[in-house]
Amino acid sequence: MTLSSKERLRRLYEQFQGDDHVLVPIVADPDAIASAMALKRLLWRRVASVTIANLNEIQRSDNLVLIRLIGVALTPFQKVDIARFTRIALVDAQPDHHEDLCQCQPAVIIDHHPVSPASQAPFVDIRPKYGATATILIEYLRAAKIKPSTRLATALYFAIKTDTSDFERHTVMEDLQAFQFVFRHSNIALARRIESAEIRPDFLKYFKLALNEMQLHKGRAFVHLGAVSNPDVCVQIADFFLHIDSVKWSVVSGLHQRKLVVIFRNDGIRKDAGAAAKRGFGRWGAAGGHKSAARAEIPLEMLESEVNAKDNAKLARWVAQRFGRGAAQTKDAKAKPKKDNDTKA
Repeated sequence: MTLSSKERLRRLYEQFQGDDHVLVPIVADPDAIASAMALKRLLWRRVASVTIANLNEIQRSDNLVLIRLIGVALTPFQKVDIARFTRIALVDAQPDHHEDLCQCQPAVIIDHHPVSPASQAPFVDIRPKYGATATILIEYLRAAKIKPSTRLATALYFAIKTDTSDFERHTVMEDLQAFQFVFRHSNIALARRIESAEIRPDFLKYFKLALNEMQLHKGRAFVHLGAVSNPDVCVQIADFFLHIDSVKWSVVSGLHQRKLVVIFRNDGIRKDAGAAAKRGFGRWGAAGGHKSAARAEIPLEMLESEVNAKDNAKLARWVAQRFGRGAAQTKDAKAKPKKDNDTKA
C-alpha cells in the first residue's frame, strides 16, 4: 500500500512533541544539508529546538560556500551532548552509514540510499529509487503547504542538481517535479555561485598526481592517491575522470585516518557501482551506494592479512583487482567473467 504525502507527513509529526529537543546528525553534503534544513522547517514551532550536527569535517569548497551563503547553522557532532536530546532524526543517512551514528537511536529515518538492515526506527521513509533525499523532503513541505524560503529553496535546488549530477544519473519523475517546485522559489544566481566554487589550492597536487598515475584500460580510469588530507579529493577526481572521452568507470582510492577510501563513478549505462563496491570490498568494511555512484571505507587493520597497506604500489594493485572482480559481476560484464589480468582499472 502506497501512502499519500499527507499521510506520511501525519505519521512523521506523530513522532514529535512540543517539548522535544531534536538532533539531526548528518554527513554534511548538499543533499544532507538541504534535507536537514527542510526537516527543521517542518518542525518549526512544533518542537522546542532542532540542532543540525555535522559528523564529518567540512572541507570541500562547494560545501563551505553553500553553508556560508545559505547561512545554515551547523554544530560539530563531537561537541554535542546526545543525552540532552529527546529525539534523533536521520536524513540522507542510515545508522550504519557512519561509525558515530551507531550510538544514536533514531526516531526518524528519511533517506534515498539502498535500505540497510540496521535501519530500524518508529518512522522510516527510505526510497532508493529517488535521486535525492531532498526530493522526499520537498514532498513533505508541499504536503504541509509550506512555501520554502529563498535560501531553503536554493539549498534544495542545489541538492537535487548535485545528487542527480544535473539529472544525468539516478533520476525519477519525482525528482524532476520537486526540482520544478523549488526552482520557482530559488535564487538561481546564488545557486550558481555555490556551483562554481573553485577547487581548493591544496587539492591541486592530488590532481597532478592523479593525471600522472592514472591507469586507463578498457574504459576504466583508476588511480590510487596514497595518503590524502581529505577524502573529498577522491570524489572530485573520480567525477573529473568521467569527463574523459571513452571512460565508463572511474575509481579513485586514498588513505585517510587509518582507512582505505574507494570512490566509484560510472556512466550509468547497465552498470551498478553500489553492487560493485559491495562485491569487491564489502567483506572488509562499509561499501555500497547507487548504480552510478558508490563508496567503500575499510579500516586498515581489516586489510592486514590481505595486503601491505604501507606499500602504495601493492595496495593500488589490490584495489584495482578487487574493483575489477566486483564490476565484472554487474550488468555491463554479465556476458563473460574476466580473468585476473583483465581486472586492471
